Amino acid sequence: MTRVAGIDCGTNSIRLLVADVHPETGELIELDRRMTIVRLGQGVDKTGRLAPEALERTFAACRAYAAVIEELGAEKLRFVATSASRDAENRDEFVDGVVEILGVEPEVISGDQEAEFSFTGATAELHGTDRYLVVDIGGGSTEFVVGNQHVEAARSVDIGCVRLTERHVRSDPPAAAEIEAVRADIRAALDLAGRTVPITEARTLVGLAGSVTTVAAIALGLTEYDSTKIHHSRISYDQVAEVTGRLLTSTHDERAAIPVMHPGRVDVIAAGALVLLEIMERTGAREVVVSEHDILDGIALSVA
Repeated sequence: MTRVAGIDCGTNSIRLLVADVHPETGELIELDRRMTIVRLGQGVDKTGRLAPEALERTFAACRAYAAVIEELGAEKLRFVATSASRDAENRDEFVDGVVEILGVEPEVISGDQEAEFSFTGATAELHGTDRYLVVDIGGGSTEFVVGNQHVEAARSVDIGCVRLTERHVRSDPPAAAEIEAVRADIRAALDLAGRTVPITEARTLVGLAGSVTTVAAIALGLTEYDSTKIHHSRISYDQVAEVTGRLLTSTHDERAAIPVMHPGRVDVIAAGALVLLEIMERTGAREVVVSEHDILDGIALSVA
């Protein structure tokens, strides 16, 4: 077994996984998994730049993660950065800060690479014969991947819970016109994704990342976030529709009062849930298999 660390820095959150991985079998034993909401992508869609306060929040999380990596003695580290840092004019400030703190350069990967890692992490332990559609709903983008044991087609499109919220939502709760504007962006992105990924042809929909797991936790009626109950749960279309409708008609305070709601998701969860609902409507999926294993697990497997 090789002890490795993987960091996934997205638009809304930065996450760490330290694990022992068998490089031949792909067996992964998790030692530490944590997530911090840093909102690195704050304002990127509008300004094209990473905000100073967003960079400092991210660097603070990196310092905390560096201590965990050192304590657990990980032999290798891979730091992958996604949508927000791909888009930003001042990405060099981000890269230099990460190198100074963690000693590795963040790999600003393409959407296709992001999709490959997500697929590997999400399906490695399913061991099924189904053709999967894996959707990773992030803060700035959503990745669509179709495949079985290997990726057949992948596409990243610029619909994420932070990007859509910042672009369209001004009211609390969102006004009908704002919801329709979000829906229009999602549907256009689904058209775009469908040109290269056969999103309606897979047998099983697998959903990843915080928007999906939060919707699942609410649908399951959990009084506290429990990844063991969420991982590989099957949430029906009707449940997703009910939760999405509830989130879209709730105020900030009402969403914040939901027991499983992370404070950093309160403002953006409604848009994230709507992305999932629109995907299920477009693909005809009657349920979504929820995975707690995602791009982070794919990164760790790639290190080993």
